[in-house]
Amino acid sequence: MAEILRAQIRRGDWQPGRMLPSEAQLVQRYGIARTTVRRGLGLLADERWVYAVPQRGWFVSDPLPPAPEM
Repeated sequence: MAEILRAQIRRGDWQPGRMLPSEAQLVQRYGIARTTVRRGLGLLADERWVYAVPQRGWFVSDPLPPAPEM
């Protein structure tokens, strides 16, 4: 889940400051358990790709974390 959302953010599907789909929408869209969605969002939050606003949802961080060096 984290890798899918991270790729979508990198690609520009979700702009910084924009709200992501709800956990329930992600569960339905990808056919995975809610705990898996929450784990993925939590990982992205730890990496500073997204942040949660209580009672509102998950948002893309602004600015985004730097791209990994290769």
